[in-house]
Amino acid sequence: MIGVYNRLTTLRNRYKNAYSQIEVQLKRRYDLIPNLVETVRGYMGHERGTLEAVINARNLAVTANRMASANPGDPNVMRSLSSAEAELSGTLSRLFALSEGYPDLKANQTIMNLQKELISTENKIAFARRAFNDFVMYYNTTRQTFPNLLFANMLGFAEARLFEIESPKELEVPRVSF
Repeated sequence: MIGVYNRLTTLRNRYKNAYSQIEVQLKRRYDLIPNLVETVRGYMGHERGTLEAVINARNLAVTANRMASANPGDPNVMRSLSSAEAELSGTLSRLFALSEGYPDLKANQTIMNLQKELISTENKIAFARRAFNDFVMYYNTTRQTFPNLLFANMLGFAEARLFEIESPKELEVPRVSF
């Protein structure tokens, strides 16, 4: 039983650490968005509803991320985070689509730099998600195998939830071009 406990603790700590890597990249993404909105605001002042939707979606995602950070792997928390991230991706996609009609905006060096940073960050988020899911899968598999399954629940090791795409919106490739 001691061996099972130690092994499951090690694996749980690994997936929590993997989530912290996602969190670093999400924070980077959340920090880039206000800069993007402020830069775009000067060009697209009359698109205020879209800009506000991006900020609101970002704030919801930040809140969901804080909750997930406190308990990565919790099924309800991870579901909320996935939903908030899908909403943020959707509002960013709408912002990028609207920006296509603004030639001056597309040529702005700050926008081009922000675009590169967002693309880089999205790639890092995808990599970190994959690592997190690998650790969660390994933890869950270990938890569900014999003799571990006899002790896992008794020792407080609940099944962890993958960080997966649930919304068809999130499956769409975000358009990040100005």
